[in-house]
Amino acid sequence: MSPNVTSEARQPLGRTVAQRKQAHELRKTLKPLLEKRRRARINDSLSHLKSLILPLIGKNARYSKLEKADILEMTVRFLRDLPSASSKPAESYTEGYKACLQRVTTLLPRTSLDQSACQRVTDFVSSRTLPQIQQ
Repeated sequence: MSPNVTSEARQPLGRTVAQRKQAHELRKTLKPLLEKRRRARINDSLSHLKSLILPLIGKNARYSKLEKADILEMTVRFLRDLPSASSKPAESYTEGYKACLQRVTTLLPRTSLDQSACQRVTDFVSSRTLPQIQQ
């Protein structure tokens, strides 16, 4: 005697050929939409990264038509050139504070502040070597 095998038992997980075909068609339809969303997220993130990195490296708006690879290369170069972290938190804070003061002094002339305001800020920054945190 041969065992009776129903047609439902032959279909994996009870799905019919029509259901599998419909699922395949749905995946084919959704794939371009998902890819479009993924590319949009990447482009938005690169645009945001560009707006963050250009002022940090001292570039201006004339770099509006950068390729994606250029933005990533600038970012890698900037991050690679950052001083390495100190082992002690106090040293790390001190180095960060000094780097911040130096960056303010460098970027200040590029702002729209008038000359006297720039000079006052520069004088203030020059008078501060470290914050008075150890009192």
